[in-house]
Amino acid sequence: MTLSGTTTIANNPLVKQLPTATVFTNKKFEVIYASDKFFADFGFDSKNTFGRPINELFTTLSEDWENTLYHCLSDKPDHSNLNYSLSSASGPNCYKWTCTAWQNEDDSTIGLIINFEDITDKKFRKEQVNTLQSLLDAMCEISKIGVWDYNIENDKLICCDTVRVIYEVGNEHVFSFDNAIASYKDGHNRNTISMLVHETINKGTSWSEKLQLNTAKGNQIWVQVAGIPTYSDGKIVGIKGTLQNIEEQVQSETKTKENELLLRTLIDNLPLNVFIKDTESRKILVNKSECDYMGVDSADELLGKSDFELFNKDIALISRSEDLQVMETLTPILGRETISETKDGRISTFLTSKIPLKGNNGKAQGLVGISMDISDLKQKEQELRDLINVTSQQNKKLVNFAHIVSHNLRSHTANFSMLLDFLANEKNEEEKSNIITMLTQASDNLLETLENLNEVVAINTNINLEKKPVRLNQRIVSVKRNLKAFLVNNNAKIVNAISEHTSIKVIPAYIDSILMNFITNAVKYRHPDRPPLITLNTVNENGYVVLSIEDNGLGIDLKKYGNKLFGMYKTFHDHSDARGIGLYITKNQIEAMNGKVTVASKVGLGTTFKIYFNEQN
Repeated sequence: MTLSGTTTIANNPLVKQLPTATVFTNKKFEVIYASDKFFADFGFDSKNTFGRPINELFTTLSEDWENTLYHCLSDKPDHSNLNYSLSSASGPNCYKWTCTAWQNEDDSTIGLIINFEDITDKKFRKEQVNTLQSLLDAMCEISKIGVWDYNIENDKLICCDTVRVIYEVGNEHVFSFDNAIASYKDGHNRNTISMLVHETINKGTSWSEKLQLNTAKGNQIWVQVAGIPTYSDGKIVGIKGTLQNIEEQVQSETKTKENELLLRTLIDNLPLNVFIKDTESRKILVNKSECDYMGVDSADELLGKSDFELFNKDIALISRSEDLQVMETLTPILGRETISETKDGRISTFLTSKIPLKGNNGKAQGLVGISMDISDLKQKEQELRDLINVTSQQNKKLVNFAHIVSHNLRSHTANFSMLLDFLANEKNEEEKSNIITMLTQASDNLLETLENLNEVVAINTNINLEKKPVRLNQRIVSVKRNLKAFLVNNNAKIVNAISEHTSIKVIPAYIDSILMNFITNAVKYRHPDRPPLITLNTVNENGYVVLSIEDNGLGIDLKKYGNKLFGMYKTFHDHSDARGIGLYITKNQIEAMNGKVTVASKVGLGTTFKIYFNEQN
């Protein structure tokens, strides 16, 4: 079949060189002519193309392709567009067909002019945009974060569905930028958002702020709103941003802060030291009591520090060992008495508990420590123990004293009764005179006993005597002067190795008696084979000035008499002057000054008494 005008067009080099893939068909949709671009794009051979219908060239056409092309053959002047996936030389691509009726000089339709446009990239970009939009919608729905876009030039505000939910408006609501700004709570919030928008438009700043918003339904909520400038040709043309409803988060934070404040108030006002340590034993929380104990004004001075930075090394090693034990075994230490020594030397006693702080994995992430300073309690406990000991000793003394009084007075009474009975029945005047002499001696002995007992009572009941510092050498010189004749007569020598500056805190009335008693005893109980030698010396020992009085006398069998040495009326040598009262009175005087006395002795070699003068109380 011959088409009028076909040859003219086919021989036209302009048609052949069309820049797009173009074909001309007859009414049977057989290819009459095609551009070189068509052959290049689809890889067809001209010999096998001309005269073949379109559906034989492109086998992927839909079933209604023929009806669509027949529609294009109508006399309607408009174009018909179709999209098909076709195989081209570069691979499977998507093409847009633009079909136009091909007419001759008589305006009769003789076929179709089909132009093929490769829209693969456009379709891919559109699919990407659709995918990104879908992802954005999903992200907004999942995260509850809305997005908005404001165009300055046309004053248009576009918002996603999540923003509508936050503002509590329907899909038909039309946003305006001014109304969106006006929805923020009047005052600080509205002023802040207005200022931020102004700064973005004029200076290109980005921002994110937590503000309060009034919704369309009258609810007041906290939102996190953020914005960044958008540019076109280097000029700011709008603002893009996000909007998130954080009301629940703010309420939760407020509740958490209230709970934290309540907890902080509680632990800061506990009369206990409370701290939390991490796995390296560094403090990450301390309360006010812990700060006060450590002598710091702020917890920041303790946070991040370990026990090695705060305490004596030995104490820190013990504490670290306890921490590791608690965290490794997950077993708490409860109510353990511990000694703490700070870097500045302060020593305290604590009742400490350490409890493992477990994480979600069941392992220790640190520990909670609670310590109660019981230093005062320990001191009072020691004072009570000392008081009990003193009371016990006083009770023993009282019982002993009562026994001595009862025994001695009974002895004197029996002696008086017997002598008086003898006197009443005696007829001989000379015997009566002897009995009266014995009664006089008995009376003198009773008076001496009463004086001794009275002196002991005075020592143990007079608590108002004040201790004063005295130079020990001055008191020794005074006693030597008073005993000069006694020492000379017994060929006794005193070696005084005490410093001239040695001072002791004593009751002055007692020190002379103590020195005189020990020195005279050393001379009295001298060894018959050598002259008496008495050596005096002092040392300082744990708050005491210790005076040692060493002699070379007879010595005392301590295994036999040690527990009776300082008893009343106890004697250990056959000496005419031994009364057994001196050491008893001397020990009471020393103890009345919060001191103590010890003795070391070897029979036949001598005795050393050590008198501890308390310098602290």
